[in-house]
Amino acid sequence: MELWTIGAFAKAARLSPKALRLYDELELLVPAHTDPVSGYRRYSQDQLARARLVARLRRIGMPLARIREVCDLPRGEAAKAVAAYWDEVEAGQRERRDIVRFLVDTLSEGSTMLPVAVREMPARTLVCALRHVTSAEINAFTVGMVVRLGDGTVPSLTGMEGAPFFIYHGEVDEDSDGPVEWCRPIPDEAAEAMAARFPDLTIRQDPAHREAYVRLTRRELSPADGMRAGETLEAWMNAQADATTPLGPLRQVFFADPRGVAPDTPVSDVIAPLPPLPALEADVK
Repeated sequence: MELWTIGAFAKAARLSPKALRLYDELELLVPAHTDPVSGYRRYSQDQLARARLVARLRRIGMPLARIREVCDLPRGEAAKAVAAYWDEVEAGQRERRDIVRFLVDTLSEGSTMLPVAVREMPARTLVCALRHVTSAEINAFTVGMVVRLGDGTVPSLTGMEGAPFFIYHGEVDEDSDGPVEWCRPIPDEAAEAMAARFPDLTIRQDPAHREAYVRLTRRELSPADGMRAGETLEAWMNAQADATTPLGPLRQVFFADPRGVAPDTPVSDVIAPLPPLPALEADVK
């Protein structure tokens, strides 16, 4: 079998020798033979198709770890994997485009503020899970918690008081991993049973408070809309006579399933938890 030098193979594969050395180290494209003394690499012609596939997948920005997975798949499955990857890229590009528009608005004329409403929330018992997750991991975390606690055997509250919600204790994006806390309100009398059933979760009290919130439709569940809602709440609190200070980090409650509903359907509120009104003021109102 004729073996090619790294230079000749690089030229045929449209890859640089530097890239070939890297792919060898990552065991993505291992030479057919490496001289144990000189370290010279030699490649066979039947490795050319894999090398060209690697080069083309890198042209579309696919990470090396994912390229290895695609290269090891049968052709039909590899085609589906490439299509799935590109769907993810385009979804991410749409999100980034929305964020760019938000930033341009903010840095030029100022972003458009959204309507803010306020409601009272009673004290509740919560079952909670705190996790460090990135934006790529938060959906799987959410689905896992919904499946685990949404099988119909976990008692719940009705209406907005019983809707599950997130508490964002830190930024969640491609680099930052929160943490984020997923909370499910439950009846007070169920606390002991839930603590015994889910020893890895936290059972705690959420005190009575007010909530300033911005309502979002299914169409508005993008990161940019979340940023705009957070900025709106911050501006609203600063504009209050007492420069209202929130009780804690922003929350997001989901009171409707966004799957299968019309784009204009309200599904979520971004929330700033506020101290309750003083007793006298509350009585007057």
